[in-house]
Amino acid sequence: MAIRVTVPFDKEQAVKLKAGDNVLISGVIYTARDAAHKRMTDGLKAGTPLPMNVKDAMIYYAGPTPSKPGQIIGSCGPTTAGRVDRYTPVMLECGLRGMIGKGERSSEVVESMIKNKCVYFAAIGGLGALISKCVKRVDIIAFEDLGCEAVRRLEVKDLPAVVVIDSKGNNLYRQAIEKYAVK
Repeated sequence: MAIRVTVPFDKEQAVKLKAGDNVLISGVIYTARDAAHKRMTDGLKAGTPLPMNVKDAMIYYAGPTPSKPGQIIGSCGPTTAGRVDRYTPVMLECGLRGMIGKGERSSEVVESMIKNKCVYFAAIGGLGALISKCVKRVDIIAFEDLGCEAVRRLEVKDLPAVVVIDSKGNNLYRQAIEKYAVK
């Protein structure tokens, strides 16, 4: 049974989740990939505020494809989270509480997640067309020149994901490897 998660996603919600929990996410989330993260963190260093308030927010590492006629958004599958690892601790320090992507995270990101009580969710790669059906509204809010990598504000309902790394650093990827490793 899936746990319903709403955004804003505060610390109290974050610390209740455990690695392996299935969730359905509803509320406002933002898309941003590596090019947008670079611009945002470079901007912060130069004194420019982020284009959105990330306190208790979630960022979905995705670059949606253009929508077809009658669609709100095109395919919207996750991208590899490791691409943004070098920028993630800065975003977590700004109050970002949840991240959605696929793949492993660096030890530096996991340490920052524990410090800031954040959660990393995995969306299933290859299901971008199905995930797009969870998107009820989309608006480009920054870096339109980046095309699919522009920062978008998505209103989502019941976006399916799995807690892969919880706020205590428990890691489903590592747990699965240990469970099935030959000793």
